[in-house]
Amino acid sequence: MANHKSSVKRVRANERKKQANHYYSKTMRNALRDIRAIEDKNEAMKRLSAMTSMIDKLAKRGMIHKNKAANLKSGLVKKINAL
Repeated sequence: MANHKSSVKRVRANERKKQANHYYSKTMRNALRDIRAIEDKNEAMKRLSAMTSMIDKLAKRGMIHKNKAANLKSGLVKKINAL
């Protein structure tokens, strides 16, 4: 266990951040799964802007790499255009 007050606080803060990061990344993965399952092009286009925004926010926070964000977005657009 940690020996200093600041390190004890750091352990607590890191745990809170870990849980928050897990929530945001899990939410993004679930939203990706849902949008990929949509068969209606109009419905998918409606959700695309919200999904793009979510991906961009995660990339801005550093939770996913900016290139991964770009790959996810381009893959979604290709899939929606193919419908």
